[in-house]
Amino acid sequence: MEKIEEIIQKAFQESAELKDQFLKDSLGQIVKVVNVITASLKKGNKILLFGNGGSAADAQHLAAEFVNRFTIERPPLPAIALTTDTSIITSIGNDYDFAQIFAKQIRAIGQAGDVAIGMSTSGVSPNVLRGLETAKKMELITIGLTGRDGGQVAQVVDYCLNVPSNSVPRIQEVHITLGHVICQLVDYKLFQKPDTR
Repeated sequence: MEKIEEIIQKAFQESAELKDQFLKDSLGQIVKVVNVITASLKKGNKILLFGNGGSAADAQHLAAEFVNRFTIERPPLPAIALTTDTSIITSIGNDYDFAQIFAKQIRAIGQAGDVAIGMSTSGVSPNVLRGLETAKKMELITIGLTGRDGGQVAQVVDYCLNVPSNSVPRIQEVHITLGHVICQLVDYKLFQKPDTR
C-alpha cells in the first residue's frame, strides 16, 4: 500500500512531466495561438470560451483574467465564458438539446474574426464540438484545448493544443497553466509591459 507522501509526490511529478512534454510538443503552436488571439483583439474582436465541468470553470477563470486583468494594469479585454448563464443553458438544453448550448450562443453573439476557444479533455464532447463547428462556419478563429489524442475537436479547429494524456486532472492542470501563459503573452504583446505581480 502506497504511503500518502508517495501519492502526493507521484501526482506532482506526473503533472510536472506532462507539462514539460506538452511544452516540447506544442511550443510553436502556443506562439501561433497567442499571435492570432492578439491580432483578433487588436481588430476589436472578442474571445468566447466554453467547456464542461472543470473545463467550464477554466473557461470562466480565463474570461475573468482577460476582462479584469492578469498581472499588469491595462484596459479590460473582451472575453465571454459561455458557461455562466444558467437560464440560457437550461432553456436551450430543455427546448432543444444539451449539445446545442454553446452553438446557439455562438450563433447569437459570435462574429467573424472573433476567437472561439473550446475545451474538452476527451476531445469528443458533443456540445464543445458543435460549438466549434458552428464557430468555424461563421468564420470565427477556432482553438481547441484537448486531451488524449485530440479526438474530433482536433480535426475541426484551426489550432489544437493537445495534452497527450488520459488523466483528466493532469490534462486540466496543463490547460490552466497554458491559459495563464496565453493571458500573460497577450498582455505583453498588446501592452509591452513587464509582469508586476
